[in-house]
Amino acid sequence: VLEIVKASSLEEATFSGGPFWPLELAFMRLPGVVSTQVGYSQGTVEKPDYASVSSGKTGHVECVQVTFDPARVSFVGLLATFFANVDVCQTDRQGRYVGKQYRSG
Repeated sequence: VLEIVKASSLEEATFSGGPFWPLELAFMRLPGVVSTQVGYSQGTVEKPDYASVSSGKTGHVECVQVTFDPARVSFVGLLATFFANVDVCQTDRQGRYVGKQYRSG
């Protein structure tokens, strides 16, 4: 069923913690998440690419920006999904993925 939601009622949140693809998929599966977008944040280079971020020299982390309908999923619900998928106690890594770009932030 297609549901129309006013854009003015939507909210955004950005999460970083490991490679963005698995985290993005977890958020996409949540009812109330309208869209997701992956990218990089917290770095020193404007418009970084994967190669520069992977070098560890730009200071960026991989992140997922989530646009959601707070009437259907709360920010606490998004946090629960984040913590179910990210081990924030690991430094510069998530599972088998190792690098500064995989830290939580």
